[in-house]
Amino acid sequence: MNKKLVVAGRVSFALALIGLGIQQFIYPGFRPVFVPVWPMGWPNEKPLVYLLSAVLIFTGMAIILKIRAREASLICGCLFLAMFAFLHVPFQMQENPGVLGAWTNAFKILAFSGSAFIIANSFNRIGKSGGVTNPSERLLPFGRFFFGLMLLVFGIDHFLYAQGVATLVPGWIPGSLFWTYFAGVALIGAGGSIIMKFQLRLVAVLTGIMIFIWFLILHIPRAIAMPDLLNGNEVTSVMQALAFSGVSFVLAFTDGEKRLVTKEELPNAVIGALEEVKR
Repeated sequence: MNKKLVVAGRVSFALALIGLGIQQFIYPGFRPVFVPVWPMGWPNEKPLVYLLSAVLIFTGMAIILKIRAREASLICGCLFLAMFAFLHVPFQMQENPGVLGAWTNAFKILAFSGSAFIIANSFNRIGKSGGVTNPSERLLPFGRFFFGLMLLVFGIDHFLYAQGVATLVPGWIPGSLFWTYFAGVALIGAGGSIIMKFQLRLVAVLTGIMIFIWFLILHIPRAIAMPDLLNGNEVTSVMQALAFSGVSFVLAFTDGEKRLVTKEELPNAVIGALEEVKR
C-alpha cells in the first residue's frame, strides 16, 4: 500500500507539471506562479516560456517513466528555487514587501521547488561511492522545509484574509467561515509538523488527503465553471492542488527511511549490496 501511494503521488506531481507546461503553450506568457511579471526591457519572453514548458513536460514524463527521474526532478527543483530567489523575491520586495497575501505565488514556487526535491529524494541513488557526487543534491533535505513553509504561511493567510478565503468554500457547504479557520489551523499544524518532522508520516498523509479533497470539491468545479478566468488561473490551481496532494503522500513514505528502488536501479542495488558485504 505504501509503495502504491508513493507511485500515485509521483504520478500526480508529474501530471501537474505536464499540465502546467501544456497551459503555457495555450495561454500567453509565463504562469504567474513561475514568473510574477516579465521585466520591461528584457528580451522577448516567448522562447523562454516554451523552453520552460518543455522542461516541465520532460520532467513529468521522466518521473512517470522512471527514466533519469531523480536527476530531472533535481534540476527542476533547482530551477524553481532560482525563480523564487531571482524573480519572485526581488519583485515582491519592491512591490509588496509587507503584504503576506501578495507573496502567495512566491511561496507556491518555493513549495514546487521543495516538492521536486522530495520527488527526487524518493528515487534511490545506488551503486555510487564517495558520498554526494552532485553538489546540488545537498539541497534535497530542504524539500521538506520549503513545502512545510508554504503550508504554514497559507494557514496564517486563512486568518489574515478570512473573509476572502471564505468565499472560496463551495456554497453547498454551510459554515464557510468556520471551515476557513479550521483549514487555517490544519495548515499551520501541518506546516509546523512537517518542518519539525513531528509525526511526519501521519501528518503528511492527512495533508495529502485534505488537499486532495480540496482538489475534488473546490478546484475542479471552479475550473469547470471558469476555465478561461485570468488566462486559465483556475486550471492552474487544479494542477497545483494535484501536485501538492501527491507530494504529501511521497513525503509520508519516503522521508527518513529506505527509499523505494525502481527496476532500472535494481542492478546497481545488487552491486551496492555486494560491495557492502565485501567490506
